[in-house]
This record gives sequence, C-alpha cells and structure tokens, in this order.
Amino acid sequence: MRFEHETLAQRVCFAPSEASAVVWAEVERLGASRVMVIASASEADLAKSVTSDVPVVLHHDEVVMHVPVASAERARAAATAHDVDLVISVGGGSTTGLAKAVALTSGLPVVAVPTTYAGSEATSVWGLTEGARKTTGVDAGVLPRSVVYDATLTLSLPVGLSVASGLNALAHCVDSLWAPRTDPIDQALAGEGVRALAAGLPAVVADPAGLEGRERMLYGAYLSATAFSSAGSGLHHKICHVLGGRYDLPHAQTHAVVLPYVLAFNAQAAPQVERRLAEAFGTASALEGLQRLRRTVDAPVALRDYGFAEADIDDAVPVILEAAPPSNPREVTADGVRRLLRAAREGADPAA
Repeated sequence: MRFEHETLAQRVCFAPSEASAVVWAEVERLGASRVMVIASASEADLAKSVTSDVPVVLHHDEVVMHVPVASAERARAAATAHDVDLVISVGGGSTTGLAKAVALTSGLPVVAVPTTYAGSEATSVWGLTEGARKTTGVDAGVLPRSVVYDATLTLSLPVGLSVASGLNALAHCVDSLWAPRTDPIDQALAGEGVRALAAGLPAVVADPAGLEGRERMLYGAYLSATAFSSAGSGLHHKICHVLGGRYDLPHAQTHAVVLPYVLAFNAQAAPQVERRLAEAFGTASALEGLQRLRRTVDAPVALRDYGFAEADIDDAVPVILEAAPPSNPREVTADGVRRLLRAAREGADPAA
C-alpha cells in the first residue's frame, strides 16, 4: 500500500439547534469585527437569525447559480468597500461558492453555514462561470475555516430539493472512488458517506420534519465532500460542470440525473469500486442499489426536464472529451459520451 493523503485544515461543528451561538463563537475565535454575510434573498431572514450576535457590516444577497464572474466581482468589490475581515455564507452550494470567490482574491476567512447537502463547504474547490464555460480550480485559501452544521436549518428545504441535493452528495462519493487522486482514505470516507446518505435520504422523504434523517444527510454530505476534495473530479463531475456551465442546467438536479449513467458506464471497468458501492448499498450490484434508492425517493429522471435539448448533445461531446480525466477506468470516447448524454436526456434505463 503506497499513497499520499493530505488532510485539509478545517474546524467542523455539528450543533443541532445551536447555529447562532456556534457561529458567534467561531467569529470570536477568528477575531473578526467586520463581517460580510452572503445569503440569497430567500434565505435572508434565516441568515439574519443565525448571525444576530455577529458584528455584521454587510448583507449581500446576489447569489446566482454557477457563480458568474460578474457576480463574483461585485461581491469582491462590496467586501473591499466595507473593509470586511470575515465572510459568513448561509445557504447552499451557490452561496458557499460566492463566498469562496471572494476568498480566492482577498484571502478573507470564510465561515460556512450550509442549508443544503451540497458539500462545497468542505472542499478547497472553487468554480466560476463566464459566458458558457465553467472553470474550476483548487486553492487552499477558499476552504472555509469553520463549518457549522445545524440540521434545523435544512427543515425549510423542500423534499424535492433535498432529494436532488442528497444525490449530488452521493455523486461526490461515487466519483471519489475512481477520481484521479483517490486513495484508501478517500475510499473509506466515500463508502461511509454512501451508507449515511442511503439511510438518511429515505428518512427525510418519509418524515420531512424529522431531524434524524437530515442529520444523517449532513454527516454523509460532509464525508462525501471531504473525500471528493482530496480525490479530485472524476468523469461524473466533469460532465456535470460542462452541462451546468454551458446550458445553465440546475446543479443538484443535473448531478442526480447523470449519476446512474456514469456509474453504469464505468462499473464493469472498475470491479473493486463496484463491489465497494454494492456493499455500501447492501445490494447485489452498485447500480441496483442506486436505482432502488432513486425509486424510493422519487429522484429526478431526465435532463430534458431541465432544458437539455437534443441539439445540445453533439455540442457538449467535444467539450466533455476535453475535460474527461485520462485516468477514468473506462476509455472515454465521443460515441460513449454521446450515448450517455442521450440516455440521460431521455431518462432511459441506465442498465441498458
């Protein structure tokens, strides 16, 4: 066994019903006195409640999916104008992504308070979109210094969005098992993440007001993101980044739809990964376990439901080929990508 694994420097606080007190304590610990709070307009009241004891000098609510460069520049300018010394993000992946964009150029510390299962808060990955192209990178400076997980903050997340967000987290796990820098530690984290998410997601659907399922989901989302940040982006994420940035498809739903097709594409070429996933799902095969979970939670089915057109397939293929990792278990060809995208657009049986 020979590998190198780097553990990210981050403080993680699981604090059910105590987000406000823990956020204040983290701001105090970091010595901040001029705080910028980033939260979408729809979560403004929640963010004000969470940061009620914090010395806030700026509330910023221009949160846009896939973090357009122009939006990032306005947030950076606002932080500079208000002499901000710390950023708090309250929200999902787009909100955390905007906070990371500010940190990328300013070096400001970030405290992340997730309200979804996106996992961006536990990674050093940033992403920006300009025109029709999404660019991602890795920078230790964008990793939030602290993450405050409070399951009560996810109670307002509708079941449908909980499902899509949870499957996005599951995609982090699956991709981490065969990503370019994967190692045994990443794979252990990903396997435990699959078990937590596969148990938590049906519980959220069965009892949306219950906390146990949502706490399992946050735990699984954190594990999945930690594994993903170390292992890097595999084929699944490269495909979804192209689809999201180029065609403005919704992030979580795109991941939820594409995942079974990438799993089916790679499974036979990665039998050890397939067995590990099957064991985590408790089924005879990984695809069977994933599809059973998807049926149980009524997962998103087809990319066409989110605006991906037939004509977009041939346009996307060369861009995906350019982005696909050379280390993918199975050779990525134009025909293979075309068939995968067509099946995902139509919602066809991934086993076929």
